[in-house]
Amino acid sequence: MLVRVTTPQNLDERFRDAVSAVAPSGSQPAPDDGLRTGSALTGSQARLLFDAQLTSRHLDLAARWLRSFNEGFYTIGSSGHEGNAAVAAALRGDDPALLHYRSAAFFCARAVQRHGPDALEDAARDVLRGMVASAREPIAGGRHKVIGRSDLDIIPTTSTVASHLPRAVGLAYALDRAAAQRGISTPWPRDAVVVASFGDASVNHATATAALNTAGWYAHTGVPLPLLLVCEDNGLGISVPSPDGWVAAALESRPGIRYFAADGCDLAATYDAAVEAAAHVREQRRPAVLHLSVVRFMGHAGADAEVAYRTAEDIARDLDRDPLVGTARLLVDAGLASPEELITRYDEVGWQVRKVAEDVLGEPKLATAAEIVAPLAPRRPLRAASTVADAGTRAAGPGAVARNQAFGGRLPELGAPMTLAQTINATLTDAMLTTPGVLVFGEDVARKGGVYGVTKNLRDRFGDERVFDTVLDETSILGLGLGAGLAGLLPVPEIQYLAYLHNAEDQLRGEAATMSFFSAGAYRNPMVVRVAGLAYQQSFGGHFHNDNALGVLRDVPGLVLAVPARPADAAPMLRSCLAAAAVDGSVCVYLEPIALYHTRDLYEQGDNEWLSPYAGPAEWAGVHVPIGRARTYPVGNAENLTIVTYGNGLRMSLRVAARLAAEGYGSRVVDLRWLSPLPVADVVREATATGRVLIVDETRRSGGVGEGVLAALVDGGYVGAARRIASADSFVPLGPATEHVLVGEDAITQGAHALLAR
Repeated sequence: MLVRVTTPQNLDERFRDAVSAVAPSGSQPAPDDGLRTGSALTGSQARLLFDAQLTSRHLDLAARWLRSFNEGFYTIGSSGHEGNAAVAAALRGDDPALLHYRSAAFFCARAVQRHGPDALEDAARDVLRGMVASAREPIAGGRHKVIGRSDLDIIPTTSTVASHLPRAVGLAYALDRAAAQRGISTPWPRDAVVVASFGDASVNHATATAALNTAGWYAHTGVPLPLLLVCEDNGLGISVPSPDGWVAAALESRPGIRYFAADGCDLAATYDAAVEAAAHVREQRRPAVLHLSVVRFMGHAGADAEVAYRTAEDIARDLDRDPLVGTARLLVDAGLASPEELITRYDEVGWQVRKVAEDVLGEPKLATAAEIVAPLAPRRPLRAASTVADAGTRAAGPGAVARNQAFGGRLPELGAPMTLAQTINATLTDAMLTTPGVLVFGEDVARKGGVYGVTKNLRDRFGDERVFDTVLDETSILGLGLGAGLAGLLPVPEIQYLAYLHNAEDQLRGEAATMSFFSAGAYRNPMVVRVAGLAYQQSFGGHFHNDNALGVLRDVPGLVLAVPARPADAAPMLRSCLAAAAVDGSVCVYLEPIALYHTRDLYEQGDNEWLSPYAGPAEWAGVHVPIGRARTYPVGNAENLTIVTYGNGLRMSLRVAARLAAEGYGSRVVDLRWLSPLPVADVVREATATGRVLIVDETRRSGGVGEGVLAALVDGGYVGAARRIASADSFVPLGPATEHVLVGEDAITQGAHALLAR
């Protein structure tokens, strides 16, 4: 009789009927014998894994029960995927894992592997707490239902389309590098294997393609990459079937990646294939993919009516492959249990899971916004300032000889005033000297020294283990940073142009910024992403090299966005970002205005007023710039007008302010410096001081920074006059046409005069 849809009831009935029909074999093997001829899976292992599979199945049934009376908020289940318990058994308990949302059996098996059979109840409680959004859930604290736990070395991910895979590649890449760096402590053994699971439909997504390509690229170049990717292939992307043979062809054809495959509904076959794949990765330090053929029961999630897009024949065919029935059959065939014993065990586990589900129902939920955002972006400014000061002390004292050598005997503080690009280069050099875990990488940053020479000589100073060129893919660059941060390093990846970030920005939004949030601070990915950007490169590049779109960065909760305009600020701001990353695990974007990289003059040609001396280590504490603090430049009597700006707007505004001073009007030019978090208190104070505020915003009028500044002024109680000058809602064109869409000094002057006339 065909089944029209898989439900908790018919899954339960089919299991009982199928197991009851298995004929006992009559054999009596020892528990440590192989479960069947040719398999390395022992009977005792199989019994433990069967319990993990049962727990996973009953968690799915409990999720549907909880949802039936609106007490459960997550119903994406693992039913049909329970064979992944064997993958956990094939790995070590200290191998870091980033799991697909259908890998609950892996989670349960890992708990038993690390803490013994009694840990299953705790594992079930963790999952159920996530389903009911309990504030006592130990990894995400009720913020989301995730599969993760720090004491199990399972790194949480909410990924649905393999966006965690670039991070997994980065973590595998970083394990050996972190262990090789003196003074770096990594959470995992040097011979660990990184495992990451994902669904079959995700193989088509750009993030999966990027991860697979990068893993193969590194393997091809001989770089160690101990990564096991596990594709749990149930043949469906929600309602869209994967074409027959497509996933296998897509995975098997990847150069540099060894391909393994198994029937994921057969526990012994899965275990044996996983053991072979894990051994290959561990011994060879090369990536592999394990392709498991599985099934999916009860639709994609609770609201998914699979009968709308699947035939009864297809559903019945999947039910015949139920992995729980398959494992029960293996145990009965091996003489390790009777059908009655296994059905009894099924009921016992079901009762235990239901009891725990009832227990967690009354647990408290997150009740305030403060509770929810607490782990999002911790800020300990005093510790960050202390970190900067300590680095200066080390550089001036014990590290003085090494520092002198690194700079070739020409210390930057003893030389001439420097440009923005030169200052960033010197600051990166000092950071790599004082912090062994700092890595600098990206497209063209090593041999070439960057498109604009910002990373020139860093590779010669520190070697290609710490300064290296990457594959030309921004998703993979950020993924390397995410993994390296988890491994205990302090990555400083470079995105060559702001426009190039947009195809990879979810690695910042959905992966980097969420790690502390969804792990309650148990995991973090400190990172300082250097991005060359903004506009005003006359006659060069068009919109791919002149991009003024910052909305997506300002919209990421917890992300720090720094925009240094002057060399005097560039060094302390970069040191602040690095310190925040080290102390608080902050994710920082350090946006460098390309048009100001080599600028020397401010008011007139040859005045060198845009250059600044470099502060030596003994001065770092004194010039420290805390995150979220603006800088004010008084021009004239500074009583008539406040100009709030940043980046290229600072140079233009200072020039306009000088001309206004000649007319008898004094100005306060406020350089925001930090676009997230905005220096709200500083802006409100300086605006209130004059009662007239002109916002000069080089981003677009719609969705630009100026909107945020205006809102901050209103929220802060400012009641004076305000005016905004912003760029047009346009991409940046090539050549002189830029003058018609970008903010210019004439527009700033006109805006200032309009305010001053009030």
